[in-house]
Amino acid sequence: MSQGYPSRRSFATAIGAALALTLGSRVASAQRRVATFQPTYHPQDAWLDAIPGKHRTLIDTSTVNGGGTGLLYAYNIYAANKADYSLPERDVAVVVCFRHSSTSFGFNDAMWAKYGSTMNKTVQLLDPKTKQAPTTNLFLSVDYGTALPNYGSTIQDLAKMGTQFAICGMASRGVAGAIAADTGQDADAVYRELVANRVPNSHVVAAGVLAVNRAQEHGYTLLTAL
Repeated sequence: MSQGYPSRRSFATAIGAALALTLGSRVASAQRRVATFQPTYHPQDAWLDAIPGKHRTLIDTSTVNGGGTGLLYAYNIYAANKADYSLPERDVAVVVCFRHSSTSFGFNDAMWAKYGSTMNKTVQLLDPKTKQAPTTNLFLSVDYGTALPNYGSTIQDLAKMGTQFAICGMASRGVAGAIAADTGQDADAVYRELVANRVPNSHVVAAGVLAVNRAQEHGYTLLTAL
């Protein structure tokens, strides 16, 4: 074979090297794109960064039991950080998200006294003491202890520790619509009334699922309460 032409083996080797180089370049380029992704921050989510703390956790709740368990988890986060890391409550940022079937726990006793029969159609929760539909937000009460899944960790006590609450706006409008249908009121007016009667340290978000997404983009670890 003439020295002026490469052998088949050397030609194949050259093609293979070129392909490897091309593929390697594409993989490296893809890795750079992933590594440099930065989420867009929006003013609606600024409250997530206003919460002080060296560690951030969002507890997602979407069921009745999850609403109570999420409160217990929040307490446990504070307690464990204090006991084993000597971190005060102000160093721990915790957000509990009430969405879907736990949304109504984001509203105070006045709303439960006024609209509890409608709100409980979705919640389907019985007061352990009366065995009837609740007329108060049971997770605001200190009187139930282990009879409820929050084991006595109440919303107001956690709020004093610094816990913030995200309330699903979409689900809240659904609750308002159901109340309006049952009472003959205007759904928008009922929604405004609910929003004006939120639990302490709460924020109505566009949707609970968005709060879960945005919180993670702002550095919060996701914990799901079932």
